Amino acid sequence: MVFDGITCSTDDERFMLEAMREAAKAVRLDEVPVGAVIVRNGEIIARAHNLVESAGRSSAHAEMLAIEEAERTTRAKWLPETVMYVTLEPCSMCAGALVLARIPRLVIGADDPKTGACGSVMNIAANERLNHRIQIERGVLGAECSEQLREFFRAKRAR
Repeated sequence: MVFDGITCSTDDERFMLEAMREAAKAVRLDEVPVGAVIVRNGEIIARAHNLVESAGRSSAHAEMLAIEEAERTTRAKWLPETVMYVTLEPCSMCAGALVLARIPRLVIGADDPKTGACGSVMNIAANERLNHRIQIERGVLGAECSEQLREFFRAKRAR
């Protein structure tokens, strides 16, 4: 695995490593390796990985599934005082869901120059016309998250 031997020196790195572990679960299902965890008060309250192919649902992105789990866990539709860690920059659907869930902070591993909606292609998460904006931290274990994705697509092309 690409994350074997990673030493974490911050909480952000430690939780991103957990998101990478979720992404590794997606690989075993032949899903695009994106993982997400949601943390509140230093504890993971939700974790998920992509299930788009397995579930046959275009909305079964790691971020969406993690938000749903966190809402069930907290029994609330809003998730203040939480942080989402995700291995790949959220798309427009997921960025919109993060705004609607009122998640205050987002930590991203790898940027997505094709569909990223948190700064790469557009920035829904910080759009001043919306009623909630998200503080974004980019590039936490970014090289490792990018390599996890590259490794998956290399193997897929080789098949």
